[in-house]
Amino acid sequence: MPLYKTINVNDFTNVLIWKIEEPLSDLIADIQLNENNKNRLNSMKSELHQRGFMSIRHLLKEVGYTDADLFYDAFGKPHLNDGNFISITHSFIFTAIIISKKDVVGIDIEMQRDKIVKIAHKFTPLEEYKTIANHDALVSKLTIVWGAKESLYKIYGKKKLLFLHHIHIEDFRFSDEKTTGVIKYEGHVSNHEIHFLEFEGFTCVYAF
Repeated sequence: MPLYKTINVNDFTNVLIWKIEEPLSDLIADIQLNENNKNRLNSMKSELHQRGFMSIRHLLKEVGYTDADLFYDAFGKPHLNDGNFISITHSFIFTAIIISKKDVVGIDIEMQRDKIVKIAHKFTPLEEYKTIANHDALVSKLTIVWGAKESLYKIYGKKKLLFLHHIHIEDFRFSDEKTTGVIKYEGHVSNHEIHFLEFEGFTCVYAF
């Protein structure tokens, strides 16, 4: 069972990362889905998407939850029946969840890809990163920034936030493995702590 990594963020917050290696049949075998999620699973055209969907249920199981404990609001934000906070992410062969008993949380996993440089102007002021001469380092940094903004977007939990205008990520050094971020939208201002890690060509960012 490929639980890839568990991170104890603090006394009330944990991150669990799953590497999807097993076939869909194994992932389905001991997980009970409600009718709505059975239909969702069956409607997915990609088996990797199906495996990701089911691996999330295994991550929930790791921390004592079932599929029935998870529901989504009108904006598509996930919630747990017991009132604890949760965020979910899936990228290719990795899935992850972050759960907190105290803080609203967000998490994102991204594959590190060159195309992030081409779209960077859409989500961050590029002049902040002109000093990075190494292409791989630039891809790495921009992927962290994107993941951080995605995590804060998930924390806010509603539509209409613009990554470029409403979410700011404080600059950071790779060695810090953390930074801070601010959401500013329609008079709402909130500050968040952000952590990141890299593994096997992927970047995971989580915020609270």
